[in-house]
Amino acid sequence: MSRGDLLIIAERAIELVPRVTLQALVGDYVHVEDGASEARATPNALLDEVQKFHVDSLAGRYFEDFEVNSRNCTEQSRGTDAFIAQFKRLLRECISAADSGQYEVARQAFELLFGLLRHIDECHDDVIFFADEGGSWQLGVDWRSVFAAYFPCLAKTAAAADFASTVDQMIEDFARHDRPQYLRSAHAVANAAQRVALEPLEWRAADLTGG
Repeated sequence: MSRGDLLIIAERAIELVPRVTLQALVGDYVHVEDGASEARATPNALLDEVQKFHVDSLAGRYFEDFEVNSRNCTEQSRGTDAFIAQFKRLLRECISAADSGQYEVARQAFELLFGLLRHIDECHDDVIFFADEGGSWQLGVDWRSVFAAYFPCLAKTAAAADFASTVDQMIEDFARHDRPQYLRSAHAVANAAQRVALEPLEWRAADLTGG
């Protein structure tokens, strides 16, 4: 397994370990803050953490390049691995927040993370380093799970026209190959007015796929 995959698995394992045993597990490698669980309980803790990650990322904290040759062109730097692991952890936190009904906070946090992906796709070489052709697709985001959590947040917090246009843009930017599927997902969580606003998009998708 790659270093990045192992880092993600380690982070997930730590999340599942009771705090009383976390010190024994990783205390000799990292500083375990006693107040971390209390800080997480504050209403805007997730949004604060995502905002800090967003600022740090744009400031180049995770950018680490290396001299590329024919032998290492498929590798990733430690900084890139760290960014991807942290990004995916925060996505999981956003999904959990959405599942618990924190729609406004989850939506804001999701959209900050989506903004980083768009920044990467605009070919700004300042967030993470790719030895080969880069793009947000290399992060391996599970859009089925993300949209299943994000669309309900959007439905609860957006007016009909904004809901439809945002759904359309999200699918276009990140998952255009599965447009009909994700439009159905959005339709399922939309209210009556939002469904009306989605109809032109659904008709267009049906025309393009012959459905």
